[in-house]
Amino acid sequence: MNVELVESCLLNGRWDDQLSTVLETHPTATLAKAVIDGDFQRVLTSTYAQHVFSLQPTFTFDQPFEHLIQWTLPSDDAVSDVQEQELIRLILGVACLHAFVQTNWTGPELNVKPSDVLIFPEHDPSTSSEPVSDVLLNAKAVAELAFGGEPVYHLAQSAAFFRFAQIVLNLPHGHLHSTPWWRLRVALIHQRLLDEAVPLPSDIHDSLASLMKRTASDPDLAGRLQLEQGLLEHIFSHDKSAAEYFVRAARVTGLQYELTGALGKRTKFQQNALSQLVLLAESRKRDGDVDVGRHSTAADNLTDPAGPLMNGSESQKIDGSEETKGMVQISGVPETLPLNDDTLLEQTEFTSSNPSSTALLRHLDPSSQPPLHPLDQCILLSLCLNVRNTSPSHGLTSEQMSPYVARVISHPRNWSVHTMALLLRSRLESTRTRTVERSVLQLQALVDQMPTADSGLSERLLYFHSIPLPSKWEMERELALRYLSIGVVKSALEIFERLEMWEEVVKCWQSMERPDQAIAIVRDLLHGRKEEADSVIARGKQLSAARRTSLDSAREAKLWCLLGDLEPEHAVNHYEHAWRLSKETSGRAMRSLGGYYFARGELSSAVPCLLKAVAINPLLSRPWFILGCAYMRMEDWDNAREAFGRCVTIDDEDAESWNNLAMVYLRIDQVRKTEEAETTDKASGSADMSDKTVSFSNKTLAFQALKQCLKFRYDNWRMWSNYMIVAVDVGELSEACRAQARIVEERAAKVGPECVDEQVLARLVDAVTRVTVDLGPDGDKQADGASGEKDREAATTPDGHARERDAVMDSNQGRGLSRRVLDLFERTILPRISAPRIFYAYARLLTWQTRWEDALKAYLDGYRCGTAGTFEKGDPDLDKWREAVREVDEMVDVLRNFGPRVPGFDWRHQGRSIVRTFVGRSKDFQDEPEWSRLLEIQEELRSKE
Repeated sequence: MNVELVESCLLNGRWDDQLSTVLETHPTATLAKAVIDGDFQRVLTSTYAQHVFSLQPTFTFDQPFEHLIQWTLPSDDAVSDVQEQELIRLILGVACLHAFVQTNWTGPELNVKPSDVLIFPEHDPSTSSEPVSDVLLNAKAVAELAFGGEPVYHLAQSAAFFRFAQIVLNLPHGHLHSTPWWRLRVALIHQRLLDEAVPLPSDIHDSLASLMKRTASDPDLAGRLQLEQGLLEHIFSHDKSAAEYFVRAARVTGLQYELTGALGKRTKFQQNALSQLVLLAESRKRDGDVDVGRHSTAADNLTDPAGPLMNGSESQKIDGSEETKGMVQISGVPETLPLNDDTLLEQTEFTSSNPSSTALLRHLDPSSQPPLHPLDQCILLSLCLNVRNTSPSHGLTSEQMSPYVARVISHPRNWSVHTMALLLRSRLESTRTRTVERSVLQLQALVDQMPTADSGLSERLLYFHSIPLPSKWEMERELALRYLSIGVVKSALEIFERLEMWEEVVKCWQSMERPDQAIAIVRDLLHGRKEEADSVIARGKQLSAARRTSLDSAREAKLWCLLGDLEPEHAVNHYEHAWRLSKETSGRAMRSLGGYYFARGELSSAVPCLLKAVAINPLLSRPWFILGCAYMRMEDWDNAREAFGRCVTIDDEDAESWNNLAMVYLRIDQVRKTEEAETTDKASGSADMSDKTVSFSNKTLAFQALKQCLKFRYDNWRMWSNYMIVAVDVGELSEACRAQARIVEERAAKVGPECVDEQVLARLVDAVTRVTVDLGPDGDKQADGASGEKDREAATTPDGHARERDAVMDSNQGRGLSRRVLDLFERTILPRISAPRIFYAYARLLTWQTRWEDALKAYLDGYRCGTAGTFEKGDPDLDKWREAVREVDEMVDVLRNFGPRVPGFDWRHQGRSIVRTFVGRSKDFQDEPEWSRLLEIQEELRSKE
């Protein structure tokens, strides 16, 4: 028997006809096929399973499952080959895993229970005194599955099957190559059971390296591996890494796709076709595929090359009651509800036929694309999820995700894949007024169809590991949250109470302004006055009080934390009690207690709690952020840098952490200089150079951090202000110019001239004007002040390039910066703000460009909005009048210098008009000494007429 081929069949979920000849001669192959067909009862009650799942002769139920059950085949068994023994254990582990998935994800109802699998030793007294029920097995498994301080969902059904699979697949399998992949799948499901994601051992990733080479010959198998690794990264919010895996999966499977635009209509009354987003995609031609041509629809390709939609003839049935074009309902997949809107079309009607810019997809018509292989549909849905995670939350993100979902929904090929696509569409439509009704109804339909048997189990499990399909309780929780978002609080509350999600129950009561009811519920649960469910009651009858406390400690600790959130006056006692109750494993307790101390300024108490929290679960960015803020307030800059560094490593889109990290880099430099100044009496020259190097290095790191920060907080003017100051310090003046422009755009309407940093503006103008401009013989401007040939030779660098050219091309000085600064004035600042210092800085820039008339006009505009230009007759402020006299004197000097360079401009007349107007407004100050200066200026302008 080809063991590697059997492993491949288990991974693909599809039986290979090459193995049909060994079914009669090898019972192991029969078991493997039964797992693929979904006949788990046959596998888990087989002779091999009875050996593996036999309890130890002297067992006590207080032992963990690892020591309670034998987990091995006897040495005298008919199967003597070690490799085949490992294969049998693998088959049993996969059967347990998929039985658990069937119960909690795909449905329909499972026909075997964990208690049916366990084999008790003969004449064991414990079996009669305390029978082992499924409720007790489930509770024990839930307790053992808690990981990294995070509990699993306590109402997960048949959790013992998952624990069995976890133990069996973690046994040594030295002769099988697919075991690391199954461990990856177990880890993925385990993460979905936990309240929060918990870091995995590194050996899970390392063990997959050899599989990449072994699966290279099978594109679909290699694509599945890449896709599932990407989904694991997606759970941990490692979006860049996940995107790389998804793109590699598409490349390996041969999926060609392009997000482009095509002319089309989206409403029933639209007259002109407009550009619409569309995803063009085509799968690789596979053996056995039917050529459906270019104009296929959902009804043209009902038979999946990977397997039928249903067992039997029902897989070919079509619901003939479609109401709109393109809405074809196929039996065996979830129902796609119509929109039934009076304005929006069911789907976009495209009018252009060849919108693709690539030759490979140019033949595709957007309105009738060929069906995709289900694995390629899984890849597109994963790429769609990554669009959501790597983009800001606004309408553009939804518009970009919709073409991916629409491309998958248009051709239903698999039950699980189509369910996931409909769920994603429901999420996208939940924020739009015209589609929110279908969003809720579609989600309700998906929840209702879980327990039905409208499709075969093997069909539902075929691509389960390739998509992030939510569990039954997560689907219902999402439905309750959808009800809550539209104001149907009572229905949401009923669902949350049935699911025993007490945090959400508390939020519902708080939204109804009934915190007293929320506190009463939590206290009733803690004191036993309110039982959770029938299963909990049954377990309570069967277990002693000590054992029940041991099994429920993780959930009870969570309830105490919830009570601490509701009762701030007793929060510390509740959080500490939860910490002790969990035997110092509850990360939730330390996160809450650390946040409580931090909010009240008790930093010395907050830091130890937060350190314990991040040690238990280092994947959560929020406790790292609070820890970094605590260190900042304590001026412990090195530890603050490490904390914020962990934040941006976990979530590189955390703008606040990037901003704080930049501030830490700046403060570290200041503290080090202060410490060196206190410990060193007299610094040497080399030490000074070292200080400058450290200072510039930290400022550069701060600049890079702020640059990253602004990618995700583009509208935050405070972060732009920080970025502008640091950019000036590191010499990135072009970026400082951009930052000043953004600040003006955001704040000019509210605060006016205050939004302009005049020192930064002056620095920008200085950087431009310090490279002088000469007029050549033809009147062109020549940068660099070196006029002689000798000076030009001296300004040449060893590689033969002139410094003059460098000055001109440098984007942070001279002509390279002048265009940015000029745009800053003319397009951003001056249309919004009028202030003297701004006009004078603009005039200096125009003077550097020898634009005399424009420069003179800028000086006059600055004068008119300055103190002298706005001085009112009768104003008694003497200091203000003296400042105005100084401005008049300066303005006359400007006219004297610039006036003769402007053809046809009578600068003397302008000067006399300025002086005469000001003298007429300030006759109340004739006794002041500065009055004589005004008369002198007036007489000077007259005498030289």
